[in-house]
Amino acid sequence: MRSEANVPARNRAVFLDRDGVLIEDVGLLTAASQIRILEGAPLALRRCKEAGFHLLVVSNQTVIARGLATEAEVEKINAAINQRLIQAGAPPIERFYVCPHHPNATLPAYRADCQCRKPRPGLFLSGVADFALDPGASFAVGDRMTDIVAGAKAGCRTVLVRTGQHLAPQIESPEPMEPAIQPDWTCANLPEAAEWILSRP
Repeated sequence: MRSEANVPARNRAVFLDRDGVLIEDVGLLTAASQIRILEGAPLALRRCKEAGFHLLVVSNQTVIARGLATEAEVEKINAAINQRLIQAGAPPIERFYVCPHHPNATLPAYRADCQCRKPRPGLFLSGVADFALDPGASFAVGDRMTDIVAGAKAGCRTVLVRTGQHLAPQIESPEPMEPAIQPDWTCANLPEAAEWILSRP
C-alpha cells in the first residue's frame, strides 16, 4: 500500500455497498427489472462527487456463486444501476468491485476462501491501489457490519445506514467478525451519510 506521503492530495473515495445503500435490497437481485433506486441516493452521490470523492461500489454477489446469475449478467445489472442513477441526476459510479465467491458456493469454481468477500477488505484494497487513494481520507458506507469491518480493515472511516440489512444475521464467512470494530457513524440513509462525510475534516 502507498504511504500517505506518496498519495496525491484529496485523492479519496466513498466506497459504497450496492444493495441496501444505493438500491433497494430485494434479496437475490438477478434482473434489471428488480432495480429500485433508493430515495435521495442520486443527490447524495452528486454531493460527494462535487466535494472531490471518487465513487466506488464494493459488493458481495452471492448470486454468482449460487449459479443464479453469471459474472457477465451481474456486470450488466451494475451497468443498468449506473444508468438509472445517472438518469436520476447522479454522477457515474466509477467502478464496481464484485466478489463472486462463497465458502459454500453451489458452483465449485466459486467455492473459495478468498480475500475479496467482505468482511475481508480485498475489494477496498483493490480500489485503493487502482485509484491511488488515501484510505484514511476515504469512507465506507454499508448496511451490514460486514461492510463496516471490511472498510475499517482497509483503513477507511465507516458509516452504517439503516436502509437495508443492518439487523440481519451475519453473512457466512470464514473471517471472524471483530466486535471491537464499530461504525464511526450510524444514520438512516445515504443522504444522511453524505451529510456526515462532508462535515468531516
